[in-house]
Amino acid sequence: MGEPVRKARSLLAAGLACLLAFAVATPAQASTPVTKKLSYTCPFPLIGLQKLDVAITASFDVPSAPGGTFTTADLAVSVTVPDKSARGLALVGAASIEGAASAGVTLANGPLTLPLSLPLTVAKTALPPSGAFTTKASGSVPPVRLPNAGKTTLTIGGFSTRLTPKKADGSYTGLGSFTSDCTLDAGQDPVLLSFELGSTQTQHRYAVAGSTALKALGATAPLTGALSAGPEFATAFDRTGADFKVFGFVPGHADLQFAPDGPQTGELGDGGFVAHSAFALALPQVTLFGLPVADAGCRASASIPVDLRTGPGFALATGGPVTGSYAIPPLTGCGAFTAYLSSLVQGGGNTFALTLTAR
Repeated sequence: MGEPVRKARSLLAAGLACLLAFAVATPAQASTPVTKKLSYTCPFPLIGLQKLDVAITASFDVPSAPGGTFTTADLAVSVTVPDKSARGLALVGAASIEGAASAGVTLANGPLTLPLSLPLTVAKTALPPSGAFTTKASGSVPPVRLPNAGKTTLTIGGFSTRLTPKKADGSYTGLGSFTSDCTLDAGQDPVLLSFELGSTQTQHRYAVAGSTALKALGATAPLTGALSAGPEFATAFDRTGADFKVFGFVPGHADLQFAPDGPQTGELGDGGFVAHSAFALALPQVTLFGLPVADAGCRASASIPVDLRTGPGFALATGGPVTGSYAIPPLTGCGAFTAYLSSLVQGGGNTFALTLTAR
């Protein structure tokens, strides 16, 4: 291959490696046009590093909440190829140029980060014998689902092109097809778009009816109250009581108060939820043979964590079954009978069996 052809190849690479279309599926406000201009540096044989300008325009439709999709329309990427490249192509008899490109982008949606390589098609472009010329590229971008609430960004990285110059009769030139990689120049904002995606979660509120089984005491206490699930979780039970027997024949009764103890959290998913609750358990009155045997400050000595999970048949819109299990720590503050009363109630295997009704 002669020197003119080798020089033409390097000039061609310098001008044509920038034929990138950033086919990025990025959200903005619904049907909002976005324009971005960036410069790239591409290493080329013989002529060294070259700076190239890329202009990106597109319109984007964004979902109103997580779980929806965003789409890309009117995407156009243009690159101005310098005069040297046009003259180099003319030396090898090229009348047009076409090919493909691959854009490197990173899509971040809340905690989700996805590195993407997006394939594009470089449109066939007629080449002038000299002077700068503009090339364009495009790609088909399928709708993209955004699963998470929170900050969502699309960041542009480098790109690679595979280009083919052709003669007027459609035959290949001596350059064949070639690949060139380019990097984004430093000091630029690589974010094409950044926005906050709102939450789909609505607050679901329920009335509670059911019971709690106290394994060690061999008793069951009815429960009523309220529960909310969504962005915020909260569970509150009304005061209740359990009848029991000691030694199988001594009648007893214990008032029970499960009060929220600290922040409550949870997660929605698959039509149900898991509520992470913690309760302070108080036994403000305990009697045997109808006589009080505990001080008013009788209570569990530590917080009681419980995961309340929805069961089969539950629907966020209407409610359904919820269950959970927990352990009762030793009691404190019950007076002279603290140790004995602890032996009656402490231990694991206690359960909640609840039915929620939307309200």
